Amino acid sequence: MSGEAAPPLARSTLDRAAHRRTDPGWLAQSWNQARVLVLDSGDGGRALVRTDTSPPTLVLLDPAGLPEPTAPIFLGVEPDGVPVFAVDAPLPAVPGARATHLREVGHLLGDRDAGLFTTALALINWHLRHRYSSATGHPTEVDEAGWSRVDPAGERIWPRTDPAMIVLVHDGVPGLDGRCLLGNNASWPHTAGERRFSCLAGYVEPGESAEAAVLREVREEVGVPVDDIAYAGSQAWPFPGSLMLGFLATADPAHPVQVDPTEIAYARWFSRREIGMALAGRPVEVGGARLVLPPPSSIALFLIHRWLDGHC
Repeated sequence: MSGEAAPPLARSTLDRAAHRRTDPGWLAQSWNQARVLVLDSGDGGRALVRTDTSPPTLVLLDPAGLPEPTAPIFLGVEPDGVPVFAVDAPLPAVPGARATHLREVGHLLGDRDAGLFTTALALINWHLRHRYSSATGHPTEVDEAGWSRVDPAGERIWPRTDPAMIVLVHDGVPGLDGRCLLGNNASWPHTAGERRFSCLAGYVEPGESAEAAVLREVREEVGVPVDDIAYAGSQAWPFPGSLMLGFLATADPAHPVQVDPTEIAYARWFSRREIGMALAGRPVEVGGARLVLPPPSSIALFLIHRWLDGHC
């Protein structure tokens, strides 16, 4: 059993305290007693993590030891009442800590730190991509403690995430002989001797429901019709700004798999026996290469575990 009740980046303990975002007096006073998460967007959005603890823990710093930030982002208030801010800045040297990306460590962090890291990275990535107003073309400035941007004419924009569906297609058969359909994306980098396979995914198009996107994307990418679409959970994927809506769906393995080569390089059905072997570190060969599954921080692996453990 995977033991996962929720996708790895769908966990948090923070009170976002949205009513404080427009209270400049409270924010200024709170900065002096806050905990601060530093992320370096120039280094891929890495933060400092102590990996000698179990679980690993984010390094949150005292603002007194940091340069005065121009635009700190208010993340919320901890259960003990202490406010938490994030800043985009070079990472300081902290003994016993190393710079780590969310992809590497998100699944290992506790609920509190997973939520902090995910939220901070999502907001910082959003700010980097919205320095100009799409309505007026004018430069925008950070406002509302990092939760909006505004241009000189008062045109305001708020953070948005792009909804995307991701689905684990399976045959509905229990036991080790049950199979799931995974694909190798044509845009993924190649590693000699390895071939990565994952769930099928795609953005939800305008005017489309998430379930309709599941039907469309699977048919477009591998030519297979699906049934029994069931929602399984969601998580942010701030690379740079998606919300992954996870589903399970059934299909008939006898139906021919016809990939769209612009999207999918390879696609095939895998048995529970094969997936279990790969997760246990035992080699599974796919066309002369070793099968590699999605990273642990992804919702894709969460969906694979749900199916592998029979929760579908």
